[in-house]
Amino acid sequence: MPTLYYIGDSTVAYNKFDTYPQTGIAQAMELFVRDGVRVRAHGKNGYSTRSFLDEGFFTPVAAALEPGDLLLIQFGHNDEKPDLPRHTDPETTFPANLRIFIQAARRAGALPVLVTPIARRRFSQHRFCPGSHGLYPEAMRRVGREEGVPLVDLTAMTEAMVAALGDEASRPLYMWPKDNTHLKPAGAVRVAELVCRSLAELGGSYREILDPKVLAYFEKNPFQEVKT
Repeated sequence: MPTLYYIGDSTVAYNKFDTYPQTGIAQAMELFVRDGVRVRAHGKNGYSTRSFLDEGFFTPVAAALEPGDLLLIQFGHNDEKPDLPRHTDPETTFPANLRIFIQAARRAGALPVLVTPIARRRFSQHRFCPGSHGLYPEAMRRVGREEGVPLVDLTAMTEAMVAALGDEASRPLYMWPKDNTHLKPAGAVRVAELVCRSLAELGGSYREILDPKVLAYFEKNPFQEVKT
């Protein structure tokens, strides 16, 4: 059975008791994969593509990748931060770092998948404010096209989800009122479902890692925009 490796920032990271109820997307992915598929969460709180590489956190992931494994790559929240250890340019260094991850996966015979960052929950007078990650989601989309790598557009999907839910109904998904970036268990499960629906649509090896019961549920319940 393949292993699903999920690298990224705190929105991906595996949380334990001391940070509960904050929940990373990779934690919730375990609910959707078939028996025998291992999920390895390698999200790091506060990390960008730059610091993740510079501090060696990708080295053991790259060494562990085997043919048929999946590598989900989700960054952007911290690449936009201005401090030198983390900041990357969406036109140059951010795409270059994404390509490092992609090339490592391909050398190992693994399947890279780009995942755009989840939307921050931002409202002004109860109207959702999109675009919280600037040029970084589009930079990731462009790399996906140029490299022929599948992309899960979580930015677009979570922006649509939060906007449709509205200010009050979206609060239980996030660590509100503590923050509007990190997810609670309900939010992590909901976002992981979006990721897995996208993998199912890709077909082939991407679809085969999912539990047959999950796939049956997706078939009977096609994705629809959330309504209030």
